[in-house]
Order: sequence, then structure tokens, then C-alpha cells
Amino acid sequence: MVSVVEAEAVAGRGLKGDRYFDKCGTFSPDPHKPDFELTMIELGKVQAFAADTGLQFTAKDARRNLVTSGIDLNELVGKQFIIGEARFKAIRLCEPCNYLAKITYQETLKGLVHKGGLRVEILESGTIQIGDKIDVLS
Repeated sequence: MVSVVEAEAVAGRGLKGDRYFDKCGTFSPDPHKPDFELTMIELGKVQAFAADTGLQFTAKDARRNLVTSGIDLNELVGKQFIIGEARFKAIRLCEPCNYLAKITYQETLKGLVHKGGLRVEILESGTIQIGDKIDVLS
């Protein structure tokens, strides 16, 4: 897991340079599925989980592509939005899985239910950067 200042979101593929973009992620689907293109999580949910459990768990440990603040991601399911130059659609919640629990803490399975972020499809390619606002489309 590597933090970057900007990334290229490619419609139908994912983030350029990400393991799922190159179809070599642990759970890369074949054939391609749109809900594997991008994942997001709220920083506040990660911090609350760590505080509630006393575990050293960070946004990096959550293994999501984008970390957000100031927006309720669960409310975006089914909606389209823009970040930077790219357009996205939130497909479904990204619930914690056994793999995440195995490499971090078993507590993630219960502690991050409905708090694990979103699985997102990239509809239009473009560059996204740290600090870009999420503009929800009506």
C-alpha cells in the first residue's frame, strides 16, 4: 500500500498502478466487475474503530484506494459523483472481509460492518488528487 498525491482513474479499469488495475490483486475478478475498480473509506470511521477497540488500525490498514473526510459515503450508494476530473458511481458498500481480518484484526469483521466504505465504478477517466472535493450529482 502506497500513498500518492494524485492518481489516474481509468474508466472500466481502476486506478493506474493499482494491483487490481493490472488484474493481479488477491481477488481480481475474471471477467472484470465494475465494483472492483475503486474502493473508498471514511477516515472518521477508521479512527472511530481504532478508538473503540484500542487497536492500532489506520486508513492504510483498511486497504481502500481513497480515504475521505466530510462526507457520509453510505449515502452515495447508487449515486454518481465527481472527484477531480473523473466521474464515478457508488455501486455498493465495501464490507470488511475475512482476508482483512486475517491480515489485521478479527475485530474488523464486526467493528467495520456498514463502515468499511464503498465499491465504486469509474464512469469517466481523469486525474484525482489529494484534497479534491466530492461533488454528488443530482
